[in-house]
Amino acid sequence: MGESPDFISDLPQSIIENILTRLWIRDAIRTSVLSSKWRYKWSTLTDLVFDEKCVSPSTDRCVVETNLVRFVTGVLLLHQGPIHKFQLSTSFLQCRPDIDQWLLFLSRNGIKELVLELGEGEFRAPTCLFNCLKLTRLELCHCEFDPPRCFKGFSSLKSLNLHQILVAPEVIESLISGCPLLEFLSLSYFDSLVLSISAPNLMYLYLDGEFKDIFLKNTPKLVAVSVSMYMHEDVTDFEQSFDYNLVKFLGGVPLLEKLVGYIYFTKYLSIGDDPGRLPITYIHLKTIELYQVSFEDANEVLVLLRLVTHSPNLKELKVSASPIQLFSLEEEGFDLFERDYFDYQLPRLETVKMTDVSGIRNELEFIRFLLGTSPVLETVIVSSSLTDKDAKMDMVVELLRYPRVSPQAQFLFLQD
Repeated sequence: MGESPDFISDLPQSIIENILTRLWIRDAIRTSVLSSKWRYKWSTLTDLVFDEKCVSPSTDRCVVETNLVRFVTGVLLLHQGPIHKFQLSTSFLQCRPDIDQWLLFLSRNGIKELVLELGEGEFRAPTCLFNCLKLTRLELCHCEFDPPRCFKGFSSLKSLNLHQILVAPEVIESLISGCPLLEFLSLSYFDSLVLSISAPNLMYLYLDGEFKDIFLKNTPKLVAVSVSMYMHEDVTDFEQSFDYNLVKFLGGVPLLEKLVGYIYFTKYLSIGDDPGRLPITYIHLKTIELYQVSFEDANEVLVLLRLVTHSPNLKELKVSASPIQLFSLEEEGFDLFERDYFDYQLPRLETVKMTDVSGIRNELEFIRFLLGTSPVLETVIVSSSLTDKDAKMDMVVELLRYPRVSPQAQFLFLQD
């Protein structure tokens, strides 16, 4: 009888490469034992992803660290051809000269995507990182970022993600402006930062940290914004000015499609002198999500109204209310819904979700406003923070009495 055909060895080159790209790097290396045709095929992979799974598990941290360094070094030494993507995600490696050597090697091999997710330590990005001028994606976590004075930016970079990075504010601004093709920007865990962003091609912006002030100077192509702002004690942590933050932050983003704001974002937007009607209409904005809005603060409610009434194509609105204060606030500004807001129409609004509703006047009036101005509204989801069953039932009864311009509008009350 003749020998059975060797299907593994006879696979087309394109199939072999496709299989290798779908395997973990450790498993890809093991394919060398399949046949002579597969031997060292892994060494031409252009995307290299490393983490603790690349080595045998151990309760000894030093053993894992040593084995991981040897594994990564060995792969790079045997690798042939360009490396387009290098990702290292581990808490075991923090500040080691090996990482500097790897980055030096990568800077000479046309690296395009670099992801370093390291444990908290004292890793400082080496100078050779700033020679990786073909980078299109850069993600850094837990490191010090201090480019040389001669560094002018990454001219090809499209995605930048910096998480808990030690860096001077002016360096961030210079880095952003030095990346003219930047489309995605994520900055998280920064303290007391005043930030000015100039990025003419930026489309996606994610901010999370203690930002004292933010200027979107040149971001005309933004389509999605997500912001979490923190402060230690009160609104004075934010920069105070006469300029209306809502206009300063969102006044130059005409293509915006989705806006998400977490804790204190609405508070931040409410600072400054309200100009009346906004100088912009968000004709592309379809989704607004604002969390922990203080309905006791007339200025925050006004921000919410400004955004909604200047978004004629809004389809989905999600709002969560912040916990009410234990003391009574002055009634200043609580005539918001006695103005001309019912002259507006929200012709595309289909879904509303209000959570943590406590039943105070401004919350209920806002829902009444939505019901009276949304002709195609389908669903209004409400969840309450009230613990008293009678008070909760009274709120439900009042909401059900409000007139609705949409014949198909239905309430859905969620239980906590």
